[in-house]
Amino acid sequence: MKEIDPKQTKRAMAFELWMNAPNPMVTFFKTLDVTPLVRISKKKKLKFNMLLDYCIGKAAVDIDEFYILPVGNKLIQYDTLAVNTIVKNKDGEVSSCDILYNGDLMLFNHEYLKYTAQVAKTCENRDLTDSMVIGTSAITNVEIDGVVGMNSGIFNNPFMIWGRYKRKMFKNTLTVSFQFHHTQMDGAHAGRFLGNLQTEIYNLKI
Repeated sequence: MKEIDPKQTKRAMAFELWMNAPNPMVTFFKTLDVTPLVRISKKKKLKFNMLLDYCIGKAAVDIDEFYILPVGNKLIQYDTLAVNTIVKNKDGEVSSCDILYNGDLMLFNHEYLKYTAQVAKTCENRDLTDSMVIGTSAITNVEIDGVVGMNSGIFNNPFMIWGRYKRKMFKNTLTVSFQFHHTQMDGAHAGRFLGNLQTEIYNLKI
């Protein structure tokens, strides 16, 4: 990771417009067809949220805007991406766990299981500060139509939230919210990411 000059990037105008905006965060909602993930999860006994986290990383990895992030009043560039997941720890509270994205699903699954178990046991967050982290939060005990994340002014990372997927006939759908800082990306980039995410879900093979 390194600090970069916003004027030397494609985000120069966005940096000027949105860095000091009262609310620079934008939220998109999208309903995904997650039927393939449900089938793979049941057939291969893999966690549904792990599969979705993997697809999130894969959908973002080829979009340049995901590798930069406004931090404080600076623009930081990263070389790698990670996906965060919220873990219920042994005390019944929640802890945060970052998993480095890589293209190998089985390796990603191994690290997901290893580090979420570690975080649950120790109650200590696992933060990968050298990677651009896509935050996620799964509220799986309820069906929700959407959630707008908070604008803290500190945590500017892109963030996804979802509830329990819905079953209807032979299809499973999941409504997700995707929040992003307008300095980092525009709506077109967010739309491309969400389109990629649906494609990666359809194309996932094991």
